[in-house]
Amino acid sequence: MIELRELSKQYGALTALDRVSLTVPNGEIFGVLGQSGAGKSTLIRCVNLLERPDSGDVLVQGRSMMTLSPADLRVERQKIGMIFQHFHLFGSRTVAANVAYPLEVAGWPGARIRARVGELLELVGLTDKAAAYPAHLSGGQKQRVGIARALAAGPKILLSDEATSALDPETTRSILSLLREINRQLNLTILLITHQMDVVKQICDSVAILERGRLVEQGKVVDLIGRPGSRLHDLFYEPFHAAAWSGQAGATLVALTFVGEAAGQPVITAMARTCGIDANIIEGAVERVGATRVGRLLLELTGPPAAVAGALNYLREQGLSPEVLSHV
Repeated sequence: MIELRELSKQYGALTALDRVSLTVPNGEIFGVLGQSGAGKSTLIRCVNLLERPDSGDVLVQGRSMMTLSPADLRVERQKIGMIFQHFHLFGSRTVAANVAYPLEVAGWPGARIRARVGELLELVGLTDKAAAYPAHLSGGQKQRVGIARALAAGPKILLSDEATSALDPETTRSILSLLREINRQLNLTILLITHQMDVVKQICDSVAILERGRLVEQGKVVDLIGRPGSRLHDLFYEPFHAAAWSGQAGATLVALTFVGEAAGQPVITAMARTCGIDANIIEGAVERVGATRVGRLLLELTGPPAAVAGALNYLREQGLSPEVLSHV
């Protein structure tokens, strides 16, 4: 749905984007994760050319945005909705009038606008707020208005510029759930930028990580989290501190990441029984990333060296990637 090819953007001496390339598949929720100054906002604004890259290309549904005439660019932008961190609502307009605004600009007839606004307010759960003004809404309600307005013209793509950063955790979860429902119901491709790992964990199918304007990693969220040594894995999990461990003499300390079905299987018990070793779980947790269970455990393996080596091989044969942290 979206393809960015070697995008670069400078602001004076500052490099905001440095030859960034990524592909957003149709129908996915694709996250761009990074800290402030990483280039995330510049990247997302390049998709609809609110910012024009210095070099590279932006393709939407296979069509280059960079080569469009101003008139054609306006038409293409109607296929791309956008929501913002600080909502950008018109304070002098009611909720219904805010949602109606892009349709009025596009020249829709009044009856059709009213029908469409009604559909959208029902979709975002604000039918009872149609006559209210933004000043009387909570942050979450304002963002729901922003989402409805972004969907007004029936876009194929929704861009989310830190849309939950100004919201409390509970409201953030409700907005993310709404975005996931919209994604499924409308088959809408969503490109969102965030500095919050919880956003990626809750709704993103794929993710790209930006650092100082450079793309350092991209791929399916669960694949990257389950791969020790990946940047997302390192950001997702706090490191185990092997130096603080005082285990039995001859024991081996192992970190183990589980993804999918393996997170619910008695792999440790089967390994210990098969290989003739003792396995002690020091710490760890299992949680959900989207619809997939993932977990990470810190294990103490005790037994003859050959048996421990066999246990590590057993884990690898199960599709896991044990990380040996230390021996005693």
